Amino acid sequence: MKKMLLLAVTILLGGCAMFASAREPIPLAPHVELPRFMGDWYVIGFIPIFPERNAHNPVESYRLDEDGTIATTYRYRDGSFDKKLTKNTPKGFVVPDTNNALWGMQFLWPFKGEYRIAHVEPDYSVTIVARNKRDYVWLMSRRPEMDDDSYSRYRGMIAAMGYDMAEFKRVPQQWPEKEPRPPL
Repeated sequence: MKKMLLLAVTILLGGCAMFASAREPIPLAPHVELPRFMGDWYVIGFIPIFPERNAHNPVESYRLDEDGTIATTYRYRDGSFDKKLTKNTPKGFVVPDTNNALWGMQFLWPFKGEYRIAHVEPDYSVTIVARNKRDYVWLMSRRPEMDDDSYSRYRGMIAAMGYDMAEFKRVPQQWPEKEPRPPL
């Protein structure tokens, strides 16, 4: 009985310590103008979800629908530039009172994953999409290339959010003439 009580107290105190040391939420971008955010975004770097871990040429595209939801198309080639195109079509739902910077992204009804627009450049050329769990993050740009200095600066921003940067990787983007890029 004493061992059971000791185990219960240990679990309870461990749980309290876990909550006490929980990280602060990742701040949201102050305001996201949805019409400006819509369109194509090239994934430049990420801590990926499992299916996209070997993505080549990933592009996430958004379209604001009349009902206020966001039709999303995520396409990439799995494993190399010449593999078959993979496409996912989740739906985004803007969370009210978040200045359009927090979405629920639904891949499978009724579940919605957290989608935090943590940063967007004033000209809407680059964005960082994060999660409070710090398990996934995406650095995206309107262009498929990013110079090394800019890439390093954005990596620093992601690291400052509390991500393990050993997990973060640059994503292969290569757009030959035979395969036109999505429109900008």
